[in-house]
Amino acid sequence: MGKAPRKKSTVSNAISLAKSRRSGLLTSIKRGILYNPIFHILLIAIIGLISYSNTFNVPFHFDDTATIVANYKLKDLTNFWPPSGSRWFGFLTFALNYYFGGLNVTGYHIVNLAIHVFNAIFIYWLVVLTFRTPFFMVRQAHHDTTVTLSHEPVEWSKGHHSPIHPFTYLPLFIALIFVSHPVQTQAVTYIVQRFASLATFFYLLSLIMYIKFRNQQLAISGQQKLYATPYTLYAVSLISAVLAMKTKEISFTLPVIMVFYEFMFFEGKFKKRILYLLPLLLTMLIIPLSMIGIDNPIGDAIGELREAAQETEEIPRWSYLFTQFKVIVTYIRLLVLPINQNLDYDYPLYHSFFEPNVFLSFLFLLSLIGLGIYLLYRSRFTSHASRFLAFGILWFFITLSVESSIIPIRDIINEHRLYLPSVGIIIAFTSSAFYVLQFTIHRSRFIAYASRFSLPAACSLLTAIIIALSIATYKRNTVWQDEVSFWEDGVRKSPKKARSYNLLGTSYAKQKQFEKAIQQFQTALKLKPAYPLAYYNMGLTYVEQEQIDNAIQAFQAALNLQPKYAEAYNDIGIAYDKKGMIDNAIQAFQAALTLQLDFPNAHNNIGIAYVEKGLIYNAIEHYKIALKLDPNNATIHLNLGIAYQRIGDTDNARKEVERALQIDPSHYQALQFLDYIYEISH
Repeated sequence: MGKAPRKKSTVSNAISLAKSRRSGLLTSIKRGILYNPIFHILLIAIIGLISYSNTFNVPFHFDDTATIVANYKLKDLTNFWPPSGSRWFGFLTFALNYYFGGLNVTGYHIVNLAIHVFNAIFIYWLVVLTFRTPFFMVRQAHHDTTVTLSHEPVEWSKGHHSPIHPFTYLPLFIALIFVSHPVQTQAVTYIVQRFASLATFFYLLSLIMYIKFRNQQLAISGQQKLYATPYTLYAVSLISAVLAMKTKEISFTLPVIMVFYEFMFFEGKFKKRILYLLPLLLTMLIIPLSMIGIDNPIGDAIGELREAAQETEEIPRWSYLFTQFKVIVTYIRLLVLPINQNLDYDYPLYHSFFEPNVFLSFLFLLSLIGLGIYLLYRSRFTSHASRFLAFGILWFFITLSVESSIIPIRDIINEHRLYLPSVGIIIAFTSSAFYVLQFTIHRSRFIAYASRFSLPAACSLLTAIIIALSIATYKRNTVWQDEVSFWEDGVRKSPKKARSYNLLGTSYAKQKQFEKAIQQFQTALKLKPAYPLAYYNMGLTYVEQEQIDNAIQAFQAALNLQPKYAEAYNDIGIAYDKKGMIDNAIQAFQAALTLQLDFPNAHNNIGIAYVEKGLIYNAIEHYKIALKLDPNNATIHLNLGIAYQRIGDTDNARKEVERALQIDPSHYQALQFLDYIYEISH
């Protein structure tokens, strides 16, 4: 019982001493702009802007079409209240982009880049705050010289103008490597992967606010006057955690990271620490509840949760897990050597744990995890750098666990999945660069020059790496400039991947290169004969070429392979309508609506067919349903206006056409029809 007060006194004195030394250190740091945090933040933003300066006109790619361009729900903000769905907040940001700028890609890219830069700044802040936690502050106070990352401290101040602590540089270099690394392009330049970067934004913000809260609780932050109460910080942390959970499922690991962080870097009574963590741990329920719906019967909820835990049935769970051992090694290789990047990898699926690629990868990953655990254990007795390195390694594996474990996902590997986990590897790598160089030089025969050359050597190495990464990012972004060049690059890197040829075909079709498009679809079908999407896209291309019989044949082939293909029914209906087969068209549209009732295009198309049949009131009914689903569609408003005019309701006809022109003032058919209405009215 008598030891507790002495321990508290020792810790308090140590903290006071550390604060005093840090104050002196900060005074010396302020002498130069290179050591100013504001300059660091500006530098992070500038490097990010330069690296992505050629992305603001990058077109929509791949899943951008279904998620943004063709997603009618984004066109009406009322669709996002009340909040629902596991990615509600991410979709809301896309809806806001559409509200302010329509489908102008520049606005989407500005938001994506801003999120990325803020994430880099948050990482800088996270590292700075970590060095102010009790674990580092107490360790710093126990040294007689300025603390370094090496096992035996180097006296940086000997023979120099000012003592510059390597901790001053570490946050900056970690953030700069993150913001400039080309592996992040898929989460930044690829618009739809805002889900990954935005979830990371709230993930980091929540963790930072929790650290600030805990530092204030221990009265070592020295910044209490900036906030109303420490619990304001806690509230922001909790709200950010909720928003992270409502952005992407990778946020499920946030409370786990917080638990690790709390017990690695903070101290205090166990029960009190658990009380701090408990509300944050409860946020883990948000994702499963969002997936299954909180108002479902328990039996249905369990079934839906089981389905949500397996995105595809095509890949067995254990095969997916075995393959992920090799995939994670590929991820690490991409972080160390970012070459041959690809959006659509042709990655083999492994079915046995004892396949050499799987087993050797497992041993490598096990050794990394073992190293992290060893460093964590070692940090109790020796260098505090060991704990920081351990934190980086454990961060990588914990944050990657959602998408690289036993939950099968259709795409075995995707670079955007590295966005959040890369923070850990970058922390470990950058810290190691300082640690190894300092330790090597300190142990060398030139020990007298250690303090003069070790820090500059580490900084020079990392600066060269950042320049190389920025150039690589800029060059990688040039590939994204054009859909055709992007998928030509994809086909070169995945020559046996049917999907890459299919996507190259759709890119050619958008540029009216129809013959080239058909060739790519045919190649895709040779590689994967049972590929309904390739048949579907081929049908769309034939429609553009006015080869209606070929289009119907292609759509029918898609439906034979995938009978519940609402889009194929809709487009084969359009093809039938072009051939004058109105009854067949109506049957196809009805089949599409049976499969997907909230399908505005199918409602619009069946309305057109009903008008052609003279069933005007049936058409009006479907047009109204279509407009409830997609209220800002100028063409549907025009079609409804035409239907009203056909039954003699000129007033409503004029209102609908005027509404169409409010939405799209340059809509040529609407302008013509409005002139016609005025002409017959007067």
